[in-house]
Amino acid sequence: MTSAAERVTSVDTGREQEVRLYRVVPYGGLAVGMVLSTLAPVPGAPPAVVHLTVAVAVGCWIAWFITLHPDWLPRRRLMAVYFLGLTVFCAVLVSASPWYGFVAWVGLLHSYLVLHGRWRLVGVGVTAMLVATAQSVGPPTSPGHLVLWSVLALFNVGMAVGITRIDAANTRQHQQRKQLVEELAETNRRLAETMRENEGLHAQLLTQAREAGILDERQRMAREIHDTLAQGLAGIITQLEAAGQARERRADWQRHVDNAETLARESLTEARRSVRAVRPEPLERARLPEVLTDLVDRWSTINQVRGDVHVTGTPSPLHPEVEVTLLRTAQEALANVARHAGANRVGLTLSYMKDLVTLDVRDDGAGFDGARPGPARPDGGFGLAAMRQRVTGVGGRLEIESEPGNGTAVSASVPALPGLAA
Repeated sequence: MTSAAERVTSVDTGREQEVRLYRVVPYGGLAVGMVLSTLAPVPGAPPAVVHLTVAVAVGCWIAWFITLHPDWLPRRRLMAVYFLGLTVFCAVLVSASPWYGFVAWVGLLHSYLVLHGRWRLVGVGVTAMLVATAQSVGPPTSPGHLVLWSVLALFNVGMAVGITRIDAANTRQHQQRKQLVEELAETNRRLAETMRENEGLHAQLLTQAREAGILDERQRMAREIHDTLAQGLAGIITQLEAAGQARERRADWQRHVDNAETLARESLTEARRSVRAVRPEPLERARLPEVLTDLVDRWSTINQVRGDVHVTGTPSPLHPEVEVTLLRTAQEALANVARHAGANRVGLTLSYMKDLVTLDVRDDGAGFDGARPGPARPDGGFGLAAMRQRVTGVGGRLEIESEPGNGTAVSASVPALPGLAA
């Protein structure tokens, strides 16, 4: 495909070839006129040396102004002097021999090349009369000769004016095409710059998306590690410590060891599923209310704390991410109760409403003052932050209420995004 720059070059080249032709043609006409005037002189013609000298002067005149100094063409006054001199020379040659009409005809071309506006038409008219004089073998000397000369002059003027107008139209089209091609070239240049900028922005967006993806994956892994390994290890440590204190009681010792083993296996399974970004195993086997009931039952058995589960509304399948969020929130809330509350009773309520699902976990433990920072947590407080990130990540809201001596209430409200029925 030809580029815009190449098209501009092609247009300019065509114009330069046309101007070059105008510079060469006069010498051909001059040579023809000199040869014919010498070989076939008309009666009454001056000696050959006279008209040949004038012809050579005409050649020098054209060479000096047009051939040797093409950069003078835009200088209008200088070119007007050139055309006036050319017209005078041609008039002298035509009066010496009509064969020099071949040279006079060049004035038609050069009037277009060097003159502008109305002066171009004046130059064409004067040249047409010179050519008519050559065609009628001299100036009119009788009424009949005058009629012939007039017809030839009018014909030449008409032809010259027509050709000039056509050439002027071609010139305007040439300028319009050149301007259009230049505008196209500029548009292509800007488009290329825009494409390069877009490539840079695209690369930047890819880098940012890659970095955001890495950050999101790190946050997901941090939450999953906390919700699986950290909680599991904390539970295992608690059970092993209890087993150490129950060495004299064989049945209690075995129960704590069995609980620690169960927690270790469950934590390992959940850790593997987290690495593969698979939803928790209990949600693969049962619906959310049954999973939460089983979670509270096992938590109560392990921690020897009474736990009750209540479900209100009509349970329906939720989006997998919403169900995972509610499950992880319940696990974290129960883990906090086991580690910090010293509670005797825990209640978990799952409420299904039209556009909202809420999970409330309440205990009757020690509670804390929410307005004052509590003691440092081993996990750096990441549990509450992870809960809040999970809940807000699905468009929900997490609220925590607590008072010293009156227990703690954790409430998570999430959109009831529907999921596929099991």
